[in-house]
Amino acid sequence: MRLRPLTDERAKPAMPVAGEPLIRRIASWLASHGITELVLNLHHLPGTITSVLGDGGDLGVRVRYSWEQPRILGSGGGPKQALPILGVDRFFLINGDTLTNVDLRAMARAHADSGALVTLALVPNREFHRYGGVHLDRDGGVTRFSRRGPDSADSWHFIGAQVVDASVFDAAPPGEPSSTIGGIYDDLIRTRPGAVRGFTSDADFRDVGTAADYLRTSQALSASGVDVGLRARVDPTARITRSVLWDDVEVGAGTSLTDCIVSDGVEIPGGTEYQRSILMRRDDRLAVFPLES
Repeated sequence: MRLRPLTDERAKPAMPVAGEPLIRRIASWLASHGITELVLNLHHLPGTITSVLGDGGDLGVRVRYSWEQPRILGSGGGPKQALPILGVDRFFLINGDTLTNVDLRAMARAHADSGALVTLALVPNREFHRYGGVHLDRDGGVTRFSRRGPDSADSWHFIGAQVVDASVFDAAPPGEPSSTIGGIYDDLIRTRPGAVRGFTSDADFRDVGTAADYLRTSQALSASGVDVGLRARVDPTARITRSVLWDDVEVGAGTSLTDCIVSDGVEIPGGTEYQRSILMRRDDRLAVFPLES
């Protein structure tokens, strides 16, 4: 919801980041750690994800899909439904909007050595007014989760990568919505102290939670700060600065774009100027939305 109106057109993992769909970046990162069997949980606009990833063969992975439809099952119910496809007792659970370089091999070793049921990848929560917190005891066990704000000062930030034992989801009712943080994991912390642990590091992490975050992330990973998608037609006299153009975009002569996101199939008339805007095609017309900070 925070990425609307962009997510009206593509699911978040299908959005291009510095010229490569986010989900393909994640799959390539997993493959670089030797993780080649992937199960993707699909619900919102699933075709936008399957069309850019397919079976994953060109990335050296095998991709299968778990269809969470028509009902949204949440962070606990979704993995629960995928367990028969996974067919393993332990697996990585990765958010579809995560870009990080956390050492997955080291995290897996720490998980196995500790005897935990869940190990969360954590970094210092330096923006606790923006992100909720994870609190640890001296041994690295998670003691509680907190909402963003003062209560999350001096806490840790979960960056969307974890190792999980499948038995964690035994208590989740099949086909029913459930949550991990705020649900299953909180129950584990209460009944089995030490079962949920943190793997702490200073790993890089990029948030693509909002449209402004998405633009900053794409700019940071782009060599030029400007990304142009497939089959785009940009007039040589157009001026494009710190912007992202998706596929099949047409930019007319003399147009100026600064800090903009242009979604699929948009035609921008010549001689126009846009700054900090999201440009989309709605009912064959150009619709412009402000890019919030």
